[in-house]
Amino acid sequence: MIITSHSRAAQAAYQDLLRLHLEETASDLVGSIEERSRNGRIYLYDKFRIGIEMKSRYLGEGTPELRARLARSAELKAQAEARRKTMARLARVLRAEGFIGADRDTGSLLLAFARAGVFRLGGTLVGTAAYALYQGELGVRFHSEELAQTGDIDFASFERLSVALGDRVEEDPGEILQALKFDPVPGVEDRQVWKWRQNRGEAMVEFLTPAFGDERVKPLPALNVSAQALNYLNFLIAEPIPAIALYRSGVLVQIPRPERFAIHKLIVADRRRGGPDQAKARKDRGQAAFLISILAEDRPDDLREAFEDALSRGPRWRQRLESSLTRRPDIAGILRKLE
Repeated sequence: MIITSHSRAAQAAYQDLLRLHLEETASDLVGSIEERSRNGRIYLYDKFRIGIEMKSRYLGEGTPELRARLARSAELKAQAEARRKTMARLARVLRAEGFIGADRDTGSLLLAFARAGVFRLGGTLVGTAAYALYQGELGVRFHSEELAQTGDIDFASFERLSVALGDRVEEDPGEILQALKFDPVPGVEDRQVWKWRQNRGEAMVEFLTPAFGDERVKPLPALNVSAQALNYLNFLIAEPIPAIALYRSGVLVQIPRPERFAIHKLIVADRRRGGPDQAKARKDRGQAAFLISILAEDRPDDLREAFEDALSRGPRWRQRLESSLTRRPDIAGILRKLE
């Protein structure tokens, strides 16, 4: 497998663009910072007054990086015009360097969701739409066979986080989707809506959440949507990272860590059985192989940790991984060398 890196100029431009988008979000601070502790974690909120009513807007987990950006909020707000011009320039640099941008439908959807607060409130882009964004995170060129689109755009979030945040999106995702010509697809049995189909094409948007046994539809209050619960998804979306989708001057989203994405793809591939799912399983293993080849060279410790984490979660996890690795001895060989 031949892996080609983007130029150092392109990788630097991507990291600069990501940094500027993160600074842009911190510049939106209106009031004072409020801390809330839940389950041993600290969450930060923008607390401000509208008339006689106090409002709170969730900002993110209280990491040192976020705290440092928020401490510079006034300075960042003053730099807004210059920053946005630089963001537009960097986006042009990335296109010239061969970064693959989001198509218009996907880009406009991600931008609308970002503005509504879907990613700020814990939403994570998963699936092939997320896979495409590892070109920036890992600094490698993706080719058409790696980015073959299914037309699906999937979002995932933890139910317990959605309940705990005490904040909601600024615009209903269902209304955004309908404005973009997506029709709701009610469930067959309970008529709950967790997916939408584009009425002028084949694209599908789905909302997902981790299951811990029972794979049923659950509410995500912060996002104001319902979501299909799936086992193994908790592994995928733990500790997500920010990323830039190349549309306009870039859209700040949230995606899984690449090592977790790769290992999760091996698990998902074994869940697909027969018919059209066979082709999807091959694609899953292909994406896993591409990422594992890169990570084994550039981030072996991260890859080893993710693989050992999955193996430690029980016999069913190990069985699914072993089944996929039997079909791809090349990947199995790479992972064995990490031990």
